[in-house]
Amino acid sequence: MKKDKLIYESVLELIGATPLVKLNRIVDHIPGTFIAKLECFNPGHSSKDRIALHIIEEAEKKGLLKPGDTIIETTSGNTGFSFAMVSIVKGYKCVLAVSSKSSLDKIDMLKSMGAKVYICPAHVEPDDPRSYYEVAKRLHKETKDSVYINQYFNSLNTEAHYQTTGPEIWKQTQGQITHLVACSGTGGTISGTAKYLKEQNPAIKIIGVDAYGSVLKSYHENRVLDGNEIYPYRIEGLGKNLIPSTTNFDIIDEFIKVSDEDSAHSARKLSTKEGLFVGYTSGAAIQAVKQLNEKKTFKSDDIVVVIFLDHGSRYMSKIYNDQWMNDQGFFDNQTNVNSNSIEFTN
Repeated sequence: MKKDKLIYESVLELIGATPLVKLNRIVDHIPGTFIAKLECFNPGHSSKDRIALHIIEEAEKKGLLKPGDTIIETTSGNTGFSFAMVSIVKGYKCVLAVSSKSSLDKIDMLKSMGAKVYICPAHVEPDDPRSYYEVAKRLHKETKDSVYINQYFNSLNTEAHYQTTGPEIWKQTQGQITHLVACSGTGGTISGTAKYLKEQNPAIKIIGVDAYGSVLKSYHENRVLDGNEIYPYRIEGLGKNLIPSTTNFDIIDEFIKVSDEDSAHSARKLSTKEGLFVGYTSGAAIQAVKQLNEKKTFKSDDIVVVIFLDHGSRYMSKIYNDQWMNDQGFFDNQTNVNSNSIEFTN
């Protein structure tokens, strides 16, 4: 969208053209130049605004949506917020099947945007009738004049980033990017962005970030879904217990896994070291950079773009809440609570 206008027709014109910001203190010991792509500058505060707008507008072009219809989707929170936002502007109803792993902040935001929310247990098999995948399918069957988006298997998810995120990064870095580091859930962001960047320069290294408890890294290496890799974890919007067709494993050079605990602390350090109040997956992405540095991945002349997918305000009840961090066992003798005490004055 054009950002040189003084007055916009709607909030939807603000989607895209997010800034790149150089990282400094948090990577001062790592060779190379590291730049954050701040997707929290989208009006819905995440990269999912891009796919919501693109998918809905493509559905409109095909005559699949008319005013008053219902959009149904599965979400860990961000996608749902973006679809709810676009639905409000365009005159659609929005029904969301949400993972119980989603923060209370995200669920409250979805409700505040007028969406009808169904909370589904996170740690069940994808084909379990209680899973948010199956609940969304059922709601679609039961709801007249509805469209089920299904972001995990919708090629428009990837296409949105091929058409916007990739070209933006190439232009913003003046074609100098050498590495892309991005978290992978549906895989739409990393796959679409990587496809465009690799078309410009096949030498660009694409590094996906996965979670412990997810199958993406092992599938990338072996092309087999290994159920033994699956167990509960806390990071929202990262990794999967199934293989999304929106992930192009052939275009990703490497996956690296990060832990819940390390990612949470890294997100908090981005706030205190860089002044960037970003989400859980942003912590995962910068944690991946730290681990890649231990493997001597980067050189002094490298230009590394790290995608920060969303805003920290959606995790106030989780990673930015000391009690939650303590309850997860994330504070110990090495990682004590590092927060200023609150003082009251008369």
